[in-house]
Amino acid sequence: LEYSRLLDGAEMESLRVPEERIALAWQRTPLSLRSALEVAAERIEAFHREQPCNSWLKWDDKGSALGQIVRPLERVGIYAPNGTAPYPSSLLMAAIPARVAGVPQVVVTTPLRKGELNDTILAAAHLAGVSEVYAIGGAQAVGALAYGTESVRRVDKILGPGNIFVVLAKRRVFGSVDIDQLPGPTETLLVADETANPAWAAADMLAQAEHDPMASALLVTTSPELALQVRREIEKQLASLGREETILSALAARGGIAVVAQMDEALELASEYAPEHLCLLTANPWELVGRVKNAGGIFVGEYSSEALGDYVVGPSHIMPTGQTARFSSPVNVWDFVKITSVFGVGPATTQEISSAAITLAEAEGLTAHARAMKMRFDSLEGNS
Repeated sequence: LEYSRLLDGAEMESLRVPEERIALAWQRTPLSLRSALEVAAERIEAFHREQPCNSWLKWDDKGSALGQIVRPLERVGIYAPNGTAPYPSSLLMAAIPARVAGVPQVVVTTPLRKGELNDTILAAAHLAGVSEVYAIGGAQAVGALAYGTESVRRVDKILGPGNIFVVLAKRRVFGSVDIDQLPGPTETLLVADETANPAWAAADMLAQAEHDPMASALLVTTSPELALQVRREIEKQLASLGREETILSALAARGGIAVVAQMDEALELASEYAPEHLCLLTANPWELVGRVKNAGGIFVGEYSSEALGDYVVGPSHIMPTGQTARFSSPVNVWDFVKITSVFGVGPATTQEISSAAITLAEAEGLTAHARAMKMRFDSLEGNS
């Protein structure tokens, strides 16, 4: 409460947002925006219901069983920023996969801005069916979720974007709780040939650049003519956009257009860069999809804009950045479950595999391991 009063201008006696306030935010949201949120929610849910997440148990003819038990996490926390711009879409992209996975308690923290909560964020929380909302932001919100306070119960996992203080706090608490990722500035790489629409390609780069002064917007193309056309289009379109200062900073720091000789070279660069978003603007984009080794998401074809994927296509837009797509994935149903391996071995299987296990234990110098297995092996008829 002290940090919330100091940093966010909070005047509340309790951090928890009353359910009535959340419901009121939904009622106050314009019908057009409510409808848009519902479209997004329906498509996000439909996509994530296609991700299999099942327990299984297999018995063999010797009476032994192997399997796995998949259980949802009990309680997850989602950080919903409310800084320069609110991101209700990010809340949906984390909360709905959690709900599909069967997480019983989904908690949201969101800071006040100028002493006020954002109605659109609360409306998204209402639509996603979250369990609790707390008016707290910054590193203190991450700490409360990770360790618990008198009024906030600790969670098992923390998800969601945030500023550098939120990211560093997530890094600090990892190990006490799980986290989704340590997101860096957002990034988009366009791979295009001579058939690409230069105005659309420029619009995609500008859309990426308006996120953040450190956002990355890149184009790799086999067409020198397209490269020049896209550059002209960027200059032309920029004059009619808001956030011009942010866009110019991003393009100057992490924007660029590269011309390569062959599409193979473009795809090699894309896989090496491992972008958060990879847009394929070519004559036959589906032929290239299988050749991309690393990307958070692949946006196939000229109508598959990255901006559309940010909101209503279906996959979560919380994707790996900073080349971490080499080894990590977008937020998905598997982020909200844990797997317990289970096995039951009968006498016949014990007879069959114990000798190998005993040999391995003795090679590792673990004589107690070897004895525990040998006692059972020797108890079987014919082994003593």
